[in-house]
Amino acid sequence: MPRIIDVVQHVNVMDDELVYREPQGGAGDFRMGSQVIVQESQVAVFVRQGQVLDALGPGSHTLSTANLPIISSLVGFVTNGRNPFTVELYYVNLKDMPQVPWGTNPPIVMETPGKGVGVVLLITHGIIDIGVSDATRFVKQYGVGKPILRLNDIRERIQSMLLGEVASLISSAGAQSIPEANRLLGDLEGAALARLNEQFEAIGMRIKAFEAKPFTAKDVTTEELRNYVDFNTYERIRRLEVAQSAASNQGMGGTLAGAGVGLGVGQQIGAALNPDAAAMQQQQQMMMMQMMQQMMQQQGGSGTQAPAAGQPAGAAPAVPQTVDEIKAYLDQLDAKLMAGEISEAVYQKMYTKWEARLKELGA
Repeated sequence: MPRIIDVVQHVNVMDDELVYREPQGGAGDFRMGSQVIVQESQVAVFVRQGQVLDALGPGSHTLSTANLPIISSLVGFVTNGRNPFTVELYYVNLKDMPQVPWGTNPPIVMETPGKGVGVVLLITHGIIDIGVSDATRFVKQYGVGKPILRLNDIRERIQSMLLGEVASLISSAGAQSIPEANRLLGDLEGAALARLNEQFEAIGMRIKAFEAKPFTAKDVTTEELRNYVDFNTYERIRRLEVAQSAASNQGMGGTLAGAGVGLGVGQQIGAALNPDAAAMQQQQQMMMMQMMQQMMQQQGGSGTQAPAAGQPAGAAPAVPQTVDEIKAYLDQLDAKLMAGEISEAVYQKMYTKWEARLKELGA
């Protein structure tokens, strides 16, 4: 005959404990008249065959059909019967767990249309006070089948949900700069905290306090940025690098780099991480690009032609002839691609043609 549990309680609750099963080995045999003692800030949840059933709050409870209505209906008890029944009993700790650290790992990707390459990686860290708000819902999600559940067992899940919700709030609020994101972060520490709790309510948890350091931009290489952005954004960054490399070459690209265009391209790459600081640089970049466009004349025909009206001396002719002229022309192609004046298909076709011509000239 199975051993009947006449009295059960759980008093030695660890600071980071969320759920504790009695008995630890699995389901136990109870009967009407057994005593279940529940401490303050606890809820005792009964589970039968994986199904969450009745729950008891703080106090000393003598089990009966009155306080276990669901179990009673399932096992077909007779009023005041003493038939044993087998269930798992989970003690859920409702105390808040303060000062739980969290951080942006991975960083939050915020879109910044028209600034830099269109994204910035936000990083921060802080602490939250978190706890269980709905014991039966939480046991359904994480407790069933486990002898004990501690905070570290679901820390990654909490972190993932927290970052996902913060990222969603930033996106829905239309934040496109670090100051705007930080204003939203400040709201989450105050009146807007309820918005952050909407997702956590679904798993039976609550965040009572939320603190975070101000957002900063994560400094990453282009290759590392590839891990956080989509393919199109990454390709745009790569094109900026190509243009920067071309601007450092001899010829027209080198001349323009000396005037500040090459530096501007490099700063645009960095602007992906700190777009607000690049606003003035973008205006300067546009002015320099206008100067470049004035120096580029694309004409048909063959043979050496004189510079077009308004074209500075030393600019590459429409149909380049010498090695230096061809190199300058290739630099201009890079600049046009960067400025969006020509498509990648046109760029590849023209670049291949004149690169082959360089090889014919022995360059």
